[in-house]
Amino acid sequence: MEYSVEVNNQVEIYDIGKVARQAAGAVMLKIKDTVILATVARDDNQVDGNFVPLTVQYIEKTYAFGKFPGGFIKRETKPSDFETLTSRVIDRSLRPLFPDGYAYPTQLTVFVLSCDPEVDLQVAALNAASAALFISDIPVNKSVCGVRIGKIDGELVVNPSNSDLENSSLDLYVAGTKEELLMIEMRSISTMKTEVIPAIAIDPMIDPTMSENLIPIQSINEFSEDEILEAIDRAQTSITDATTAYEEVFTPLKKEDADLEYKEDLLDDGISAYIDEFYKNDVKYAISQMAKSERASELNDIVKRVLNDDIAKEEEWNEDVVKNVINEYKRDIVRKMIVKQRVRADGRSLTEVRPISIETNLLPRTHGSCLFTRGQTQALVTVTLGGDKDGQMYERLTKKGNLTENFMVNYNFPGFSVGEAGFIKAPGRRELGHGNLARRALEPTLDIDRLQTIRLVSEILESNGSSSQATICGGSLALKAAGVEVKKLVAGIAMGVIFEDNEHAILTDIMGLEDHDGDMDFKVAGTKDGITALQMDIKLGGISRDTLQEALYQAKDGRKHILDIMEKAADEIHINNKILPKLELFSIDPSKIVDIIGQAGKTIREIIEKFEVSIDLDRDKGEVKIAGDNKEKVEAAKNHIIDIVNKPSRGRDGRGGRDNRRGGGHHERKPVPEFVKDEVVDGVVRRIVDFGAFVELPGEIDGLLHISKIADHRVEKVSDYLEVDQKVKVKILKQNGNKIELGLVK
Repeated sequence: MEYSVEVNNQVEIYDIGKVARQAAGAVMLKIKDTVILATVARDDNQVDGNFVPLTVQYIEKTYAFGKFPGGFIKRETKPSDFETLTSRVIDRSLRPLFPDGYAYPTQLTVFVLSCDPEVDLQVAALNAASAALFISDIPVNKSVCGVRIGKIDGELVVNPSNSDLENSSLDLYVAGTKEELLMIEMRSISTMKTEVIPAIAIDPMIDPTMSENLIPIQSINEFSEDEILEAIDRAQTSITDATTAYEEVFTPLKKEDADLEYKEDLLDDGISAYIDEFYKNDVKYAISQMAKSERASELNDIVKRVLNDDIAKEEEWNEDVVKNVINEYKRDIVRKMIVKQRVRADGRSLTEVRPISIETNLLPRTHGSCLFTRGQTQALVTVTLGGDKDGQMYERLTKKGNLTENFMVNYNFPGFSVGEAGFIKAPGRRELGHGNLARRALEPTLDIDRLQTIRLVSEILESNGSSSQATICGGSLALKAAGVEVKKLVAGIAMGVIFEDNEHAILTDIMGLEDHDGDMDFKVAGTKDGITALQMDIKLGGISRDTLQEALYQAKDGRKHILDIMEKAADEIHINNKILPKLELFSIDPSKIVDIIGQAGKTIREIIEKFEVSIDLDRDKGEVKIAGDNKEKVEAAKNHIIDIVNKPSRGRDGRGGRDNRRGGGHHERKPVPEFVKDEVVDGVVRRIVDFGAFVELPGEIDGLLHISKIADHRVEKVSDYLEVDQKVKVKILKQNGNKIELGLVK
């Protein structure tokens, strides 16, 4: 049966009881032409451990958009990064809803069966999964909603379409229940704004009435803490309204809760008193050791010693109970020490950042590298540069054909980073999630229209909290060390919050111990001017807006402290230009392309062999792209090509090429001067016409200044702005032989 719910600027139609009826819960959600099937299934037997054995799989079926799977095997196989990250979003949002002691293996499966390119699949997938879980026989009595907040033309928009999101400066994804937030992910999006200098000159003989075009300039969008809070407030209101509507519709449809057994808390007051009496100092020593490493080996040693005591053998204490009691005892000490004494396990104050050391370009043959160490967390971040064809090809369900990712961040977490022996395997969800967070934080500071591919790899060599944020800090410096134009440095910092007896403490730069025993952790990355990425997981609900605001501003102070240190390190970077690949792109007269190629390709082959470069030519646009591993050779190849195109063309009579406009008859004609694209030169207005003005340039050649390129608004009459013989500065926008298109520089 279908149930329609209109929430958050979209109509959601839930079909319940039609398909997958043997699952514990199933819904088919339709939003426009998107159809998503979400199911939940539960095993009858509990697992041995005391944890929630939840598995979430979000799977996109390529037939949903009328596509074949890419690659050799024509069926869905390995999940894409987007599928993995979306599975992670659903898991992080729904896992906190399961009751304490629930230990039944549970599988949430979400299929995309039909796909509308304008519908946000992450929002739809979470809402469908939540509905399937809510109506199932699993005792989950709260509905979850996901919303995306964009900022378009300065206005917050709830659930923008995918095409509208491309014009948004903000991408904020929030999941929560009626009363509380569960998860937040945010990124800023670089956008293009326009300047008054025209970008494309229009040929008046073709379309003299075309409206003006302005030069696009990239804008880094950073958001203040207050702007983020405003967007989160909007998300919370939308979530509350939606979940209220969901529960009204779904509560009558909910199956009766299954008769399940729950694992009891593995606590024992007698064992706790025994630990307090005989092992208090041992636990405190273990805590001090855990302040240096994420490992809990010292606690495990205490467990073994307790179990070997005569009283433990006589009372037949269970190992799992002893282990849990010791962990809870440790947790209680850590939390009270922080909240009551305002002291942390490693002796830091609540706002203190651990000591930082930075070394750049320590690897002589990598294009860029940075060893970033903060306390007991260490990331070795490297950068590799390539051409635009070196990008990672991938597919998106809503796009036809292949797409290319030209900025990649790979995060690796080997076992030795926490002192453990383990086989290094393919990256899991955690590694992909941390890499994605770092990419979202750093990408806004890079040129949108860059012609190079950048691969950033973070090897975590030592870890005790905040390794993803060390990746961001080290990554920003590694990019600069590779000579990449980074508009601003980005730093990341992990924060924590602990609530105890109506008091709370906010922690700057948390370590693994504080992450594990805290109530909330969130990661904030940004420049000195604002936030570029945010990730927050709230382990208990009811955090007030004031506490969240306090935490964000404390994170700002910590971020600025780290950026001050990073800026000093950036000033000392020595770029190894000898090993950096170089890419040059410039424009010439398209008619000169044949001169570069030469007879049967002889000239271009000689250039490639002599300078050890690759050359791409665009005959229509007159663009020349030169790439190579040696900067000096690439520049030499560019100069060589410029020399070729600057040689005067020879006519059939052996004399110079075609004349520009001056000198007629059978006199020898002057060569056409070559200008560099975007070059600013002095000129003199020689003639004014309805569609613009002709400006004399150096070399006795005229260029056209179209009426749409004179001002940043529509000009009705050229003579209101220019007059004959007026001296002006103009920018070379395009040259095609003797046709030169100009923009006015003010």
